[in-house]
Amino acid sequence: MTSDLAVDEVLAAMADPTRRRLLEDLAARGEATATALADDLPISRQAVVKHLAVLDRAGLVTSQRRGREVRYVVRPEGVAATARWMAGLAADWDRRLSEIKHIAESLPAPDSPAPGSGGPAPG
Repeated sequence: MTSDLAVDEVLAAMADPTRRRLLEDLAARGEATATALADDLPISRQAVVKHLAVLDRAGLVTSQRRGREVRYVVRPEGVAATARWMAGLAADWDRRLSEIKHIAESLPAPDSPAPGSGGPAPG
């Protein structure tokens, strides 16, 4: 998966508040089954499994079968590419805003005459 696609998958997966809550719950627990996660939500276990599948496709969680149970854990590295992309975006905006600030500070104040004009124009 290319980096742009990975970022898109993560952002799409995290756009849903239920998936964000599942991710937070999993991070707090370390690992859990879909049944355990569903106990804390107003949705069915099947709905939780569908949300976990979206998080898995985005690389945010992984699952492991242990006997009859499937246990889910957070994959922190799944967010790494998106975090780097967001940090780069923030740095780019900081650079642009700094350039705008520099330009604005180098302009004369609106009520002062332009340099070299010798005062207001004759009227």
